[in-house]
Amino acid sequence: MPHLLDGICLHNQRICYDLLFTAVWNTLRAFGYSHYGVESGAVAVLHTWGQNLSLHPHIHCIVHAAGYTLDGGWKNIGPSGNYLYPVHQLSNAFKGKVLDSLKHILKKRNELSLFNDKIQQAYNTKWVVHCEPALAGAEHVVKYMGQYTHRVAITNQRILNIADGKVTFVAKDYRDGAVKKPVTLDGVEFLRRFTLHVLPARFVKIRRYGINNHTAKRNLELQFLPVEKPTIDTLIRRQEQLETNLQRFQRLTGINPCLCPVCRSGRMMVIKELPRIRSPDRSLVPAL
Repeated sequence: MPHLLDGICLHNQRICYDLLFTAVWNTLRAFGYSHYGVESGAVAVLHTWGQNLSLHPHIHCIVHAAGYTLDGGWKNIGPSGNYLYPVHQLSNAFKGKVLDSLKHILKKRNELSLFNDKIQQAYNTKWVVHCEPALAGAEHVVKYMGQYTHRVAITNQRILNIADGKVTFVAKDYRDGAVKKPVTLDGVEFLRRFTLHVLPARFVKIRRYGINNHTAKRNLELQFLPVEKPTIDTLIRRQEQLETNLQRFQRLTGINPCLCPVCRSGRMMVIKELPRIRSPDRSLVPAL
């Protein structure tokens, strides 16, 4: 599957990424109806890079262990807290959805012959869909999704050196127990790999499906919460209860950044603000 998607991505990024989103949700929705008889929901985030900046398009999803039945009732599913759907069946269903949708798209564009050999090879290959048990709570969901929502392919902290037209950065070697190792690339190759992860214009990398979608209320004729016009007192009370940025950071991380990290009692004072670290100094640009 990775080699097939890599070839299609290089040919047409938008087709590849849209295909992934569509196939994932169609698979999850089919299992929701067939196994539990509910319309569930999912949040999907596109992630395109590996540690060495290689093109590795895949999607991370969080799926509700609950949903609405056809008669509008709420139903909890997957009560054991383990896997929501049978993993092996999910893999086969996902393979079928991806390849069938891909053939349909390429046939409409008269490009099926370009990838037909790889598609037939993908049909005969065993696919693996990685699933994990239910997350423990909302904090874990935020921590998990936060790793993928607003990151770029590489950060400045991972770049060790730029010299003699080469870039050296740190990458985890998952074939060797995720050990961090330095990787050195030619400057042109480094930029080529980096630009592989620039998304198409106006492309949405975070998508919501099912009961998470903004059209779910209209399509399912559901009323999640009673609509009440707030009073002036209620609005004032809400304003007073709003968290500051510092309070929100402390609640989410359990760390008070104003306390001294050594004694944990003294209060940190702002002495000087350092400029943001954005990109290498201009003097290093000619090295690339």
